[in-house]
Amino acid sequence: MQRRQLIQAAGALSLAALLAGPAAAFDGPELYSGEKALYADAQKEGLVVSFDTGPEWANWKSLFRDFKKRYPEVEITYNDIGSAATVVALDKTRRRPQADTAYYFAASAVDAVKKDVVAPFKPINFDKLPPVFREDEGRWFTIHTLNIAFLVNTKLVKNVPTSWADLLKPEYKNSVVYLDPRTAGVGQVVVFAAAYGNGGSVENVQPGTDYLGKLHAAGNVQRIEGTTPYAKFLKGEIPIWIGYENDGLKAKYTDGMGDAVQVVIPKEASVAAPYAISLVKNGPNPNSGKLWLNFIMSKAGQNLFAQGYVRPSVPGIALSDEVRAKMPDAPQVKPLDVVKAAERKAEVDKLWTAATVGK
Repeated sequence: MQRRQLIQAAGALSLAALLAGPAAAFDGPELYSGEKALYADAQKEGLVVSFDTGPEWANWKSLFRDFKKRYPEVEITYNDIGSAATVVALDKTRRRPQADTAYYFAASAVDAVKKDVVAPFKPINFDKLPPVFREDEGRWFTIHTLNIAFLVNTKLVKNVPTSWADLLKPEYKNSVVYLDPRTAGVGQVVVFAAAYGNGGSVENVQPGTDYLGKLHAAGNVQRIEGTTPYAKFLKGEIPIWIGYENDGLKAKYTDGMGDAVQVVIPKEASVAAPYAISLVKNGPNPNSGKLWLNFIMSKAGQNLFAQGYVRPSVPGIALSDEVRAKMPDAPQVKPLDVVKAAERKAEVDKLWTAATVGK
């Protein structure tokens, strides 16, 4: 939506609010102390502009629906432009910001802080997050994660691997696909997951690149992909894809693969990649933005993410039995420190290339 349209929409909402008179607050108890007062302030703005929250990704459409149901006097609009493009857009419009909130892979959130286009705000449950999942002043904070897992087509693979060690077995020859870590963020995260699974860490990545070198040398890697091969996986062209857990769950429960897919988080260790959100600095609707961020971090919002096959970031959120059956607890998953991970990109690229190219 163009800026003029946003302004017109906001004006129309304000006029409608004046004609209708003051709206009643929602019924029932508050989700948090001060919720009704914040909603009253947000009603005066009447709009929240949420950047990069495409409705079909991570169940944003359900968050939009339930936010509007709880706060009917606040409209919500969004775009879907990608993490890096979101930071570029915030930077280009810093004099007259259009967005109230911005969602992205947390590495892009770190860039947004460096460019000084986001504001400090600590929503409810902020202090429950692991320290590596939040910026100290609240300029970004993680709202859900994506975990590295083995997505296994059981029609093509007889014995489902449960560990990094399993994948090295001869029976998985020419079976494994993952994304190129030099060009794809998911590929970088796979390297860190392999590092943790083989005795390393975000600060000691070589065990991960050495492991992937062994996987290539064994002939078990079918190919390296440049872009997410979800469509190929659905078509049955990939026996084992090392990727994000949510893609496997979506293929299994939403896109028709059913029991032909098994999603396995390797038993040694894996990593959780953080996806974050920020309040935009000098955004046009700051109270509405804060209302939206608090809702996202509430028990209700976190449960809606889980229904979209991504893991809630807030520890201890009670999930339904149905959701927990699809995403059982995985204590071996380590929170990825994206600041340290970004600092090691050049090292990852160099070590991975040395370990795998030509093997």
